[in-house]
Amino acid sequence: MIIFRIMDRTPLLSRRNLLAAAGFSLAIPSRICALDSQVKFKARTLDGQDFTTESVQGKVVLVEFWATWCPYCKRDAPAVDAMQEEFQDQGLLVLAVDVAESKKTVTKYLSESPRNCKIVLMNDTNLAAWFAPKTFPHYAVIDRTGHEAGEQKGAGGERSLRHLLSKAGLRADDSGDPGELQSSPRRA
Repeated sequence: MIIFRIMDRTPLLSRRNLLAAAGFSLAIPSRICALDSQVKFKARTLDGQDFTTESVQGKVVLVEFWATWCPYCKRDAPAVDAMQEEFQDQGLLVLAVDVAESKKTVTKYLSESPRNCKIVLMNDTNLAAWFAPKTFPHYAVIDRTGHEAGEQKGAGGERSLRHLLSKAGLRADDSGDPGELQSSPRRA
């Protein structure tokens, strides 16, 4: 509310201060994205396959940021691999991006705990820069047109993954534990 002394006198707030106050009161989102912008990415898997925004057009991409030391990532791995198998015919591609670990560490881990999805090291992709994960696991879904359809921060189990995939238009069967979705930790 702006208060003026008397109509013939100078206002308590100058025009400059009023504009400055209005500028500071705006809520600026922490992540500013251009409207209708595609996720521009490139990724090379451990086995040498290259994926780009253009090469996955028409597919839904589930990006999982994980680490070998993360117990929540280990717990969610079977569900992620099951989603890859179940939705593969509907065009799902899962890229599991290991964050900040050496190739030697990851390959040793995978020899003991194999995965069905495509494994990507953080150094071989720009996806970590695009989504900036701070918790693990961190999931992001890119729809068939290359736009971000949703994100999930933290483990949530199969039902939460199905819900996330449904945001990109994949038919999801929510037949899992009815309480699982509500009890998912650190969901955003």
